[in-house]
Amino acid sequence: MRGLSATDVVDLSLTQQHHHECNRSLLLLEMETCGARFTSHMDHHVQPQDRCNLTHFIGEYHIFSYCTEINSDRIGCFWPNPVVEHFIIHIHKHFFSNCTAENALHEDPPDDTLALLILVPVFLTLAMVVLVVWCSKRSDILA
Repeated sequence: MRGLSATDVVDLSLTQQHHHECNRSLLLLEMETCGARFTSHMDHHVQPQDRCNLTHFIGEYHIFSYCTEINSDRIGCFWPNPVVEHFIIHIHKHFFSNCTAENALHEDPPDDTLALLILVPVFLTLAMVVLVVWCSKRSDILA
């Protein structure tokens, strides 16, 4: 991309809409409205045991996220911003605090598989070294 010069015409309409100061109290009220719809959906349509399964509420979560974004923009605030982030974290703590990944036990692969995973790169590296040396000697003979 090239830089702008003084003679370039720049569309400032996007930056001008955020020119006035963000009304944080109005933004918080709008976030609560967005959150109320999402909370209602989660309370009435998603069982507590299904709250960690994203397929049960992904559509409604997208609407919630879009609501926070569009209202932030409408009010003249950037998105995301600390007010929105704090509100989204509050929603996550309320609904998804028990959705941590279970402690997975990581085990080493079987010895045969482990040996194969180690030896294949070693042999490929050796083969590449031999090929480079052979090609360099061959070019000396042809020159």
